[in-house]
Amino acid sequence: MRIVLVVVLVAVLVGVAGWAMQRRLIYLPDTSGPPAAATVLPGAEDVLLTTSDGLELGAWFVPGRAPDGPGAGFTVLLAPGNGGNRLGRADTAAELAAAGFSTLLIDYRGYGGNPGSPTEEGLAADAHAALDHLRSRADVDSTRLLYFGESLGCAVVAALAVGDPPAGMLLRSPFTDLAAVARHHYPFVPTSLLHDEFPVTELVARIDVPVTVVYGTSDTIVPPSQSAEVASAAVNPAERLELPGLGHNDPPMFGTPVVEALSRLAESVRGSG
Repeated sequence: MRIVLVVVLVAVLVGVAGWAMQRRLIYLPDTSGPPAAATVLPGAEDVLLTTSDGLELGAWFVPGRAPDGPGAGFTVLLAPGNGGNRLGRADTAAELAAAGFSTLLIDYRGYGGNPGSPTEEGLAADAHAALDHLRSRADVDSTRLLYFGESLGCAVVAALAVGDPPAGMLLRSPFTDLAAVARHHYPFVPTSLLHDEFPVTELVARIDVPVTVVYGTSDTIVPPSQSAEVASAAVNPAERLELPGLGHNDPPMFGTPVVEALSRLAESVRGSG
């Protein structure tokens, strides 16, 4: 009986600790402010995004550099994963620019020197602010917007796309929903107590735009089976790209294979009118 009571007590304590600290487990920001955009990427500019709840968030706008590239005329709203800040996505933005894409590289609240603390509702407001900024720019064709989400960012752009559909969307390493990926990593924490949900599969099933899903077959952070389930939920699937032997944060997941997949998505959108 004592052993049972100890086990129950430990389970309760683990559950309470997980409930209290869950957002520290979900969001892993680099809170330091990145340097000026132009010192990192030629021609890039620092921009401010104003959210509906009054926050001003720093971001980088990186113009395309290849007028004849596959991404020429398209602008990418890049929603990052749950770690780091926009400086860590500079190489991705540079490769996108070399393919002709312009890119808005955002940092969520609490990331990259930005004020506030990240939550599901807050990240949705941040994404809307990013979209509002792009729509206000004279150098952006609002009919040629592509959403690009990385991991947690897949949930952010999928939620945005339900009300504000883009021309196309690329999801890199998406999970099905937060509870499912939480159970994978923290099986003893009751997921019913999660503050945030991020129901990616449910959202993707409501979006009728071309969707590309990219994931590594050796991903130990988001199980590949979850990414495959998201791909199967797409109403208008453009491409499912499995990258053999690659993990969640392996360098190619931020580079050429993903940029080439986005280029194919852009060509598909261009070809459809």
